Amino acid sequence: MSKSFDVIVIGAGPGGYIAAIRAAQLGYSVACIEQWQDPHGEFKLGGTCLNVGCIPSKALLASSELFENTAHYVSEHGISIKDVGMDVVRMMARKDGIVNKMTQGIEFLFRKNKMNWLKGHGRFVSASAESVQIEVSGAGGAQIVTGRNVIIATGSKARHLPDVKVDQHIVVDNEGGLAFESVPRTLAVIGAGVIGLELGSVWRRLGARVKVLEASPAFLAAADEGVSKEALKLLSKQGLSIALDVRIDAVKTREKSVTIAYSDASGKSQTLNADRLIVAIGRVPNTDELGLENIDLSVNERGFIDVDDHCRTRLPNIYAIGDVVRGPMLAHKAEDEGVMVAELIDGQKPHLDYNCIPWVIYTAPEVAWVGKTEQQLKQEGCIYKVGQFPFAANGRALGMGHADGFVKMLADAHSDEILGVHIVSSNASDLIAEAVTAMEFKAASEDIARICHPHPSLSEVMREAALAVERRALNI
Repeated sequence: MSKSFDVIVIGAGPGGYIAAIRAAQLGYSVACIEQWQDPHGEFKLGGTCLNVGCIPSKALLASSELFENTAHYVSEHGISIKDVGMDVVRMMARKDGIVNKMTQGIEFLFRKNKMNWLKGHGRFVSASAESVQIEVSGAGGAQIVTGRNVIIATGSKARHLPDVKVDQHIVVDNEGGLAFESVPRTLAVIGAGVIGLELGSVWRRLGARVKVLEASPAFLAAADEGVSKEALKLLSKQGLSIALDVRIDAVKTREKSVTIAYSDASGKSQTLNADRLIVAIGRVPNTDELGLENIDLSVNERGFIDVDDHCRTRLPNIYAIGDVVRGPMLAHKAEDEGVMVAELIDGQKPHLDYNCIPWVIYTAPEVAWVGKTEQQLKQEGCIYKVGQFPFAANGRALGMGHADGFVKMLADAHSDEILGVHIVSSNASDLIAEAVTAMEFKAASEDIARICHPHPSLSEVMREAALAVERRALNI
């Protein structure tokens, strides 16, 4: 007889494990299926984000930024250091240690909340209005489990170029880009999105000559144009070479190098030789071998599982969240969807405002935004006001040596409701939270302008941008 649970979650990434924890908090019997294994064959929780995504990349970004600051910028503070070196093996060991600590922390949370971790691959067998049967196949064989409610949270995987083999040595995706054993002299990156820019920044800081090839004619097309122009200027100034409107013609891999033939924006043929190539052209939903056909559920033309605003599929009691459904492929979006679905199962009435989900790129400076961009508001015919304030006029930013960038606030011209906030700066990932909070409460720019902010702090720039909406910034 198969084991039966109130809730079964397929996938233990940020969306899946958070959904499972919330369901367990609400008193339901919960099982979470996860097949992820590390290079040693050990099953791990946390999915792509914790194992080969958000967490390890931020660890390497911190290490590489500290190295670059020590080697090139601490002299401005009167600090003299000679012969700064980087031990890549030790840096990677630190990164792996952080990952292990985080994944072990999730294991602790599973035990604390009395959840069942089913180690293996989950595949649908059958579904009815009363229950869903799933086969879990792992190292110990296969078993059938039954759930009254099922949440699909299988995440995404790296999109690869057709006919280009990713060997995770010379040609790599995000996994290989986080595990180089030494700093390549030359590094090519295809894709100027979040992953390409972050990994390109890591290895540039450590000494690699990095060239980024982007197919779009616009840099960071999803961001506000003012922000994307500023970010492109600052990243290029640092030494990250970025070519836009590029078409990849061919990739040829050798034993120790790779050659990329491409056409530039003018249509001229170019050749780029590099020691390593990172392919960062986006991600695709991970629905392989889920057995969706066994329950008469399918993916759409883009590979996503169709859901409504509350992440319900068209089948009763089956939900899908995170990277396998519409919306941004962001860990915090998946987490909030996981909480929402668990509470829906409990009969509550949660709501998730997708317009208030922040975006962050962890370069230096960081790029963060929430809500509408100026170009979106123009397309919608919205009448709006703009307030912008630079970090160059902020004492805290100057003292830190991070005075690049600005905060830009967009507000409705009539109601003054904040419609979008866009930041380029150090610590933008933390600063954007104030804007998210304000927008969730439908605040006006005047609300932030009237709130006392600590001095000196970077957060004062948020207030000054709000003041600037009404053309009354105080410090410029």
